[in-house]
Amino acid sequence: MNKRIYLSSPHMSGQEMLYVKNAFDTNWIAPLGPNVNGFEEDLSTFLGGKTAVAALNSGTAAIHLALILLGVKAGDEVICQSLTFSASANPILYLGAIPIFVDSEITTWNMSPVFLEIAIIERLRAGIKPKAIIVVHIYGMPAEMEDIMNLSKKYDIPIIEDAAEALGSQFNGKKLGTLGTIGIFSFNGNKIITTSGGGAMISNSKELVAKARFLACQAKDTAPYFQHSEIGYNYRMSNIAAGIGRGQMEILSLRVYQRRRIFLKYKKLLSHIPGITFQEEPDSLYYSNRWLTALTVEKSISFDVESFRKFLEEDNIEVRHIWKPMHLQPLFQKYPYYGDGVSEDIFSHGICLPSGSNMSDLDMNRVIKGFKKYFSGKYMYSFSFK
Repeated sequence: MNKRIYLSSPHMSGQEMLYVKNAFDTNWIAPLGPNVNGFEEDLSTFLGGKTAVAALNSGTAAIHLALILLGVKAGDEVICQSLTFSASANPILYLGAIPIFVDSEITTWNMSPVFLEIAIIERLRAGIKPKAIIVVHIYGMPAEMEDIMNLSKKYDIPIIEDAAEALGSQFNGKKLGTLGTIGIFSFNGNKIITTSGGGAMISNSKELVAKARFLACQAKDTAPYFQHSEIGYNYRMSNIAAGIGRGQMEILSLRVYQRRRIFLKYKKLLSHIPGITFQEEPDSLYYSNRWLTALTVEKSISFDVESFRKFLEEDNIEVRHIWKPMHLQPLFQKYPYYGDGVSEDIFSHGICLPSGSNMSDLDMNRVIKGFKKYFSGKYMYSFSFK
């Protein structure tokens, strides 16, 4: 059998073990330590130097803390993008709050400003002001942040920027994660850089980040003994994981370049196939890290995503469905949804291709060959394979 081609596997820089070894040599085998401090500083520098950072054990923990810091409590409503991974919405339920799901727009696949405003107006008419808006930059593609930020200001509702997949992406020259009140990142094993498992919460408000660190360390009061006045959480990143992150930060810009290069090759060699549309940057304001290369196939073509996935799986190639919208999930389908089906169409006709920065040219050629073979065999198109 051919070797496995993963959707997005970890890609080490070679420097990670130096930081990890230093942690062992100095016996900093703990949830905190010099690597955690250094990783936070590295992230802040990359993001422009004005952003405070709390390194945590997951992106989900970061969203949970962000909601707490914005005062979300049981019974409150939080607007959330529907086309995303469940980790964007689960923390709303942790707090007993109510998710209000908003559809995507077709250009970036992210939260529709049109339906966002409709949702806000309808909730206000019902006598409830949402406490926060969670916007997600899926697959690294920036959302329509200018319009979304304008709505945030117009209705005075803070934004949590879920940039879990978008470290290194930019909108209008600004790094994603830094535009909202609070931003979050994930460093799970399949992300553009990894700490094995981990995440971060960021903000231009040092006070919010300081409170996040406090809550993430079990909310221990300043006292010579263990005293707790608030509910705390065990959410801090370990010094070992942060050491991996420090090595990864050294090559983050290179990884963005490599992922973008992979996207361009896919686009060059596959876009001539009838009915194929890639997730594109709308204009020069948008800059995606291309964490994953994603595309859709026209409705007029009876394309079955699962059939395609299984076809490439036979050659040991991993491809993935687009995120199933939250408003279609059994866990969330009882909650309000505002939209016209764009996210459902993207889910039904979309796929993610292997995009790991450690893919070789031979790996990419194998994926492209399998893609073309499926389409030529399934639909008998007479396109020229070059």
